[in-house]
Amino acid sequence: MEQYKQDFIQFMVDCDVLRFGEFTLKSGRKSPFYMNAGLYVTGGQLEKLGQFYAKAIHDNYGDDFDVLFGPAYKGIPLSVATTMAYHTLYGKQIRYCSNRKEIKDHGDAGILLGGPIKENDKIVIIEDVTTSGKSIEETFPIINAYKNVTIKGLMVSLNRMERGKGDKSALCEIKEKYGFDANAIVTMEEVVEYLYNKEYNGRIVINDEIKAALDKYYKEYGVKIAE
Repeated sequence: MEQYKQDFIQFMVDCDVLRFGEFTLKSGRKSPFYMNAGLYVTGGQLEKLGQFYAKAIHDNYGDDFDVLFGPAYKGIPLSVATTMAYHTLYGKQIRYCSNRKEIKDHGDAGILLGGPIKENDKIVIIEDVTTSGKSIEETFPIINAYKNVTIKGLMVSLNRMERGKGDKSALCEIKEKYGFDANAIVTMEEVVEYLYNKEYNGRIVINDEIKAALDKYYKEYGVKIAE
């Protein structure tokens, strides 16, 4: 496992963004873990988060893209932090762009904020986590309305590795439906591999009890990466 992935898993635990217990998801599923990216709130946390995203995007999509698109609302700070980090780490100027939930009819009018999407742009979409693909359903037509744009892929922070609307993961469903790649900084398989029965900051984050709950959950809802 790459060092930045190990560091990112530690970062999620340190920020209390990744939690283990019992949580009810929007889908109604009872999950033994929950990731809340809304808990990245400080300048230092966002700076580090942007660096992790930038490294993962560079690993998966390289430098050949022009725009980082963050769907409203959580995607907005993610796209800003990551464009800054990408410039710092790789020396390339990437424009950030996001959609508005409501079209603005005065001043900087329109549905987009940030850098404009231009003809022939290559775009990477950035999100926190994807379970249903709803935000992609909303933003894909907005991006695709511009001439000759190419969506190179989607980057999320965590691949939950569970079924979306059908029998495949949400990331696989997005890839099949829209025709672009979808990746994550880390997968839950990597998280479990790294944290299971290992002491971190004086405690075992994933003990035998939590591991058993995860195994049970994935037996019912899990999918394999190589679908």
